[in-house]
Amino acid sequence: MIIKAKIKKGKTNPKKAQRDVRKQMQVSGIGTKSQLALKSQHEQNKKESKVRRREEKEADVLKKFLLKQYKKRKKHNGH
Repeated sequence: MIIKAKIKKGKTNPKKAQRDVRKQMQVSGIGTKSQLALKSQHEQNKKESKVRRREEKEADVLKKFLLKQYKKRKKHNGH
């Protein structure tokens, strides 16, 4: 059984219609300049942290490699 309902479109208040159009035209995003500044600062810190972590990881790998090489040479030191 299918029920069909008609939706009546009444007249909308012209002021409300104008407000709705203005609201749709605005660019939606983060509000204030300070919030935008905080967001960009957070992104910058994230990038710097990522670079720093990668460099620390590479340095750690190199340190482990050199220590391994040192122990290998020390082990084969003459009798």
